[in-house]
Amino acid sequence: MKPLHELINHEESALPLVQSWAAGAKTACEVLPPSERCGDVLHRLQVTTRSPMGAVAHGTGGLLIDGGWLRVLGSGHPRLTRDIAAWNSGRSNGFLLIADDAVGGFFAINGGGLGADAGALYYWAPDTLEWEPLELSYTDFLRWALGGGLEEFYEGLRWPGWQADTQALAGDQGFSFYPFLWTREGSPSTSSRKAVDVAERYAMNAGQAGG
Repeated sequence: MKPLHELINHEESALPLVQSWAAGAKTACEVLPPSERCGDVLHRLQVTTRSPMGAVAHGTGGLLIDGGWLRVLGSGHPRLTRDIAAWNSGRSNGFLLIADDAVGGFFAINGGGLGADAGALYYWAPDTLEWEPLELSYTDFLRWALGGGLEEFYEGLRWPGWQADTQALAGDQGFSFYPFLWTREGSPSTSSRKAVDVAERYAMNAGQAGG
């Protein structure tokens, strides 16, 4: 493993770029300050801060986009306690979980476990429990999410009043629906909703998908 000092690049850090994207975003984005464990997170991740992923992991506690609907993992924060390194420990196999949403979907970078396109982004859709290729890199993903791409992407997965419901969630919570969204009877608009821990939601998805 590379030592931490080789991963931190102060002269060519991508953090100012990420901050500029957030400041000029079409979709509201809150950049959370980094936690005291940011160095350990970056070291475990083994990504340089020259990359947007490394910059987010080391220089932020995470990103809350669209009122917290989308949570991009960083080094952790009281409002988003999960850090990207710890969250992936023992949970992912052949991919790196980098973000999740209020409706129970998860975004991951393919490390070879999701297909031949290593480095590409996938979405674990809550209404199909299938990993869907998005043909985006991590950098593309940030620019897409901040550039207004979420509205069309989540068409059919939002309901009247979703904004207020999402704001009532903690960053480590997501909605559980019943009937489940992956069933014929399930619907974001008509199913009952309750807030559950994201880890519980992930385990539920994995149990239903058999993985």
